[in-house]
Amino acid sequence: MLNEILSFKLALDATAIAGASLWSLALYLGFSPLSDWVMEQLNRWFNFALRSLYTSAEEFERTRKGREAQNAFFASLFSIVPFFLVGALCNYGVELGLGRSWAISMGLLACVSCGIYELGRRDGQY
Repeated sequence: MLNEILSFKLALDATAIAGASLWSLALYLGFSPLSDWVMEQLNRWFNFALRSLYTSAEEFERTRKGREAQNAFFASLFSIVPFFLVGALCNYGVELGLGRSWAISMGLLACVSCGIYELGRRDGQY
């Protein structure tokens, strides 16, 4: 379908995308305090950037609640981008070291391991 829209051929490797996604999920879970920090910084930046678009303080205060909720949503969406980039590097490293057949398996093992670690870490907080 993508080749019908674009006039050039775009080759997407499903294995690489799946492996990078698994690794990014594992890193996002394993480094959840860092992911929370990234999300908070993005939220602060979005709020600051939108503040500069308003000339009226009344209009800014009137729409504050909706904008802050929208900015929090976008910050949570965009906070995965750095983890996806590092996950792509991890997937590439596994492909170089162990071969393509191990890329998905190692990503899945990393997801399960980091998920269990995150559950234990949160349980230890309370």
